[in-house]
Amino acid sequence: MLLTMLAEGAEASALGLNATGWVSVGMLIVFGIMLWAKVPKIIGGMLDKQIAEIKKTLDEAANLRKEAEALKAEYEAKTAGAQAEAEALMENAEKEAASLVKQAEVDTKALIARRKKMAEEKIGAAERSAIAAVRAKAATAATQAAEALIAARHDAAADKPLVDKAIGDIGKALN
Repeated sequence: MLLTMLAEGAEASALGLNATGWVSVGMLIVFGIMLWAKVPKIIGGMLDKQIAEIKKTLDEAANLRKEAEALKAEYEAKTAGAQAEAEALMENAEKEAASLVKQAEVDTKALIARRKKMAEEKIGAAERSAIAAVRAKAATAATQAAEALIAARHDAAADKPLVDKAIGDIGKALN
């Protein structure tokens, strides 16, 4: 038999190789088969394929990043434009509000002037009406006083010369 057994403490060997030698021979055979079957080339191809896929993924990620940065820049520009537009709208609204306030002040002053004029006209009309009423009462009072005085001081004899003179004046006017 190829295997020799030695006394206790001795190592077993076959064809002059111990266990470590046979493991080494087996490994050389496995490596030889792997080289003959072109396993390193297959493994290299698989690694190259994975490297290519990883590179492709990184390129896609870089492109996506560029697109994202472009979109970000676009939205920042739009945001800035919207901010500027909002500020312009606010400025226009403030100007319009100031204009409306000025117009309201002018309209209010005109309204106050018209109402003041109307009030003055009403006061003037009331004064004229009061003056006319006072004059009418004064005329009525004067007429009543004159009637009372005439009735008290004139009798038929005093009225005759006045009536004759009035008739004479009418006669002259008719001729």
